[in-house]
Amino acid sequence: MLTCYLGVGSNLGDRLKNIKLSIQKIDTLKETKVIKVSRIIETKPLGGPRHQPKFLNACLRIQTSLSPKILLKKLKIIENEIGRRKTVRFGPRIIDLDILLYGDKSVRTKLLRIPHPRLFERSFVVEPLTEVL
Repeated sequence: MLTCYLGVGSNLGDRLKNIKLSIQKIDTLKETKVIKVSRIIETKPLGGPRHQPKFLNACLRIQTSLSPKILLKKLKIIENEIGRRKTVRFGPRIIDLDILLYGDKSVRTKLLRIPHPRLFERSFVVEPLTEVL
């Protein structure tokens, strides 16, 4: 199993409940185990439409033997189960799950880039990520 790091964020609905539910669902994925969860921080939206609600953000350290492609597919299913619907880019969302790091692998496909391309530009990711490294 590989160690991977995920970003979790929500700025719609019951944000804390959305994050906790997503973590529970990730932990129940086959071949995957949540190892450590950062504290949850509140941040202003970065980009996207003006006047969005603030985000709650956290990072997770997980162990998984799922491939990056399958892990992404499973995370998208979890987002959909919680109620995420595609709207505008960087718009408000009930849940956002991102693969930040996947072992020491680098992935560049149309649908997936690892390490996450904006990982180090975002303090709302870097701060909680340092807690789970």
